[in-house]
Amino acid sequence: MPQIIPASPWVERHCPLIAAGGRVLDLACGSGRHVRLLAGRGHPVLAVDRNGEALAALAGLGNVETRQLDLEGDLWPLAGERFAGIVVTNYLWRPHLSAVFAMLAPGGVLIYETFMQGNAAYGKPSSPQFLLQPGELSEQVRAAGLRQVAFTEGYVEQPRPAMVQAVCAVRD
Repeated sequence: MPQIIPASPWVERHCPLIAAGGRVLDLACGSGRHVRLLAGRGHPVLAVDRNGEALAALAGLGNVETRQLDLEGDLWPLAGERFAGIVVTNYLWRPHLSAVFAMLAPGGVLIYETFMQGNAAYGKPSSPQFLLQPGELSEQVRAAGLRQVAFTEGYVEQPRPAMVQAVCAVRD
């Protein structure tokens, strides 16, 4: 039986900021730990990942739509969609970062947490292509015109030792 990874404390702390009943995107959702959290809070959730098996495991969850998509192709597959909340954890693809931010509806909340420089000491990802530079996520949300609510970066113990960067931001 696969190990169930608990929801990120960062996501748990900030998801109450998402408007009640607002549609939420869990981008690169993996096993769906945040899909379950958000759907359990009454949000309709669009769960997106490239892994069809992971998405199949979410079948039957109420208020959840799944889509198997290539998030790293030339064309952004979610163009034109809007969300009250966007959650991204443990995923970074810089070429489409501005497209992700653009999907946030007015009043929408972005909750983003992923690996940063220095993570190679703790395992994968270790390629600079997938590791944020210090302060990078904060700079990106400001450049997108979002208001930063909270930001943190550095070492974490759980769910495993890693170097991470996290931001919560709102589109005013």
